[in-house]
Amino acid sequence: MDRMNIVLIPAFEPDPRLVILAREAWEEGFAVVVVDDGSGAGYDPIFRQTEEYALVLTHEKNLGKGAALKTGMRYILGRYGKACTIVTMDADGQHRVMDAVRLCSMAQLHPEAMVLGSRRRMTEKAPLRSRFGNAVTRNVYRLVTGCQVYDTQTGLRAFDGQWIPILAEIEGDRYEYEMNVLLRLAGASLPVIETEIETIYEEGNPTSHFQTLRDSCRIYKEILKFSLSSFAGFLVDYVMFTLLLLVTGLAGLASGAGLIIANVGARLVSATVNYTINKKLVFHSNASTASSALLYVLLAAALLGCNTLILTVLVGGFGVNRFAAKVLVELILFFVSWIVQKRIIFRGRGKQALGTALK
Repeated sequence: MDRMNIVLIPAFEPDPRLVILAREAWEEGFAVVVVDDGSGAGYDPIFRQTEEYALVLTHEKNLGKGAALKTGMRYILGRYGKACTIVTMDADGQHRVMDAVRLCSMAQLHPEAMVLGSRRRMTEKAPLRSRFGNAVTRNVYRLVTGCQVYDTQTGLRAFDGQWIPILAEIEGDRYEYEMNVLLRLAGASLPVIETEIETIYEEGNPTSHFQTLRDSCRIYKEILKFSLSSFAGFLVDYVMFTLLLLVTGLAGLASGAGLIIANVGARLVSATVNYTINKKLVFHSNASTASSALLYVLLAAALLGCNTLILTVLVGGFGVNRFAAKVLVELILFFVSWIVQKRIIFRGRGKQALGTALK
């Protein structure tokens, strides 16, 4: 079978522009797959017109953008196999087919990469929530991954068909799915290429189904997992630190010795809790427990040494309150811990899984 270029469009309660988009993509030589994500009988006329240019798959009820994309990818894999290039487009008129053509060509030149259509020139017509949301999300994404992606929320993306098996299994059924894809790629150190596209917005963006508060929570939930894990570890550490300070005080130990004992004891308990949460829930790592635990112990020991040294200097040398100093030190070392765990200790799963899928 000849290699196919395919446009995949998830659609929920679309307006007639979906028909125009499907027709223009078809005229450019794309096979077009549209997923009706539970729009309901009232939208059947639009989808019937769309069927003149596209194959339409249907969800009986609304499952979300991520679920619709995965339904489309699984269909494409079953019908065309991996010998294809896929471009995902939104149904709300924000993407030009000529930009899809450019992204498709770029993905064919770089089959190892995910190609993003980047809206670098957001005009005043763009809703404030879109401009603000993009700015916040790209900076948070850069902070937690170390990767620079300007437009993390773009729905115009192109990739080689060999990506389908792993992309179809990434968590997320709604708007968070597209962020999860970028997080997974960053975790596997796989390339993302951005190419600038035209920015199109109607006044107020009336056809968008993005619910700012609800869907932002879904997106940031994935980004903040590590922060919440670290915060849980911090709470355990802080409670143990306080209890052990009280115990050593009642035992009559010198304040310096009591401070060290309390800090070391608290860190041993909290490190065990933090390792378990990060391995199972944050990074979903299948790395060997023995090797990852050993690396984590070395990291914890190094952080403990730094923690204790800085804490002692702040309290003993500068007279900072012990409890305030503890909070300050934990904040300082938080980002060091994140980078080492993500890039060294728990990086195996994403790299190995994606590498296998892309062979």
